[in-house]
Amino acid sequence: MRRKWWFVSSLTLCLCGIFMFIHTQAASTQAEKVAIIAHRGASGYEPEHTMQSYLAAVQQKADYIELDLHMSKDQQLVAIHDYKVDRTTNGTGYVKQYTVKQLQRLNAGKGNKKAVIPTLEEIFRTFGNRTNYYIETKSPHEYPGMEKELLTLMAKYNIHTNHVIVQSFSPESLKTVHRYRPTMKLIQLIRSKQTNMLTDQQFRQIKTYANGIGPNANTLTKPYVQKARSYDLDVHPYTVNDEKQMRMLIEWGVTGMFTNYPDRLYNVLHNK
Repeated sequence: MRRKWWFVSSLTLCLCGIFMFIHTQAASTQAEKVAIIAHRGASGYEPEHTMQSYLAAVQQKADYIELDLHMSKDQQLVAIHDYKVDRTTNGTGYVKQYTVKQLQRLNAGKGNKKAVIPTLEEIFRTFGNRTNYYIETKSPHEYPGMEKELLTLMAKYNIHTNHVIVQSFSPESLKTVHRYRPTMKLIQLIRSKQTNMLTDQQFRQIKTYANGIGPNANTLTKPYVQKARSYDLDVHPYTVNDEKQMRMLIEWGVTGMFTNYPDRLYNVLHNK
């Protein structure tokens, strides 16, 4: 009787060990597939959308540096999040009211830091294919031709398509990119109020031109992630700065995350 009890106990412990090993290996494999997307660069440490922020993101081993694009008065693509310069610089007014020279006279730093608003051309010239870019076309209806200008600059600096992801809230903008560059990876941004409201028909429609979705992390649910993944769509939630939330989203099956702190996500993914 004791031998039988010992055998059953040993077998149970062995099976538990195997299960834990498999679970750990699966979790590790999943973590390796999660892209670190530096939200406006390493914006938790440096002024957002500045060369300092992008350099810090690369140093912190981000997989992608995120760029929000607007167009200047002289039709150049510049990296800045807001339509106006008020929040992030010492200037006032709309980005499209300034030429690049005028924009770059403004201080985009914080406190005593000095920084300028970079053009996309300067960013490509600086980093080339040594990093990856996650580019949002902001309000493309305000800037006709911005998608074509983006692709022109990619060609000029020989930026490979596999180094770039383009995202937008505008399906039309993504479809324009898709028409010119069918192999470009595209992400359909989802507004916060719509995060868990996409229907099967909408998922199928997105799949015709995009490779994934970008939902708000704070309104995301596990069943929704699983549903998106069932359509073979990537899920890249924004913006995740808390390590506990990072671990939860990894367990849910997301394939990338926007974060102001790339080093935090790197440490979570590598169990540091």
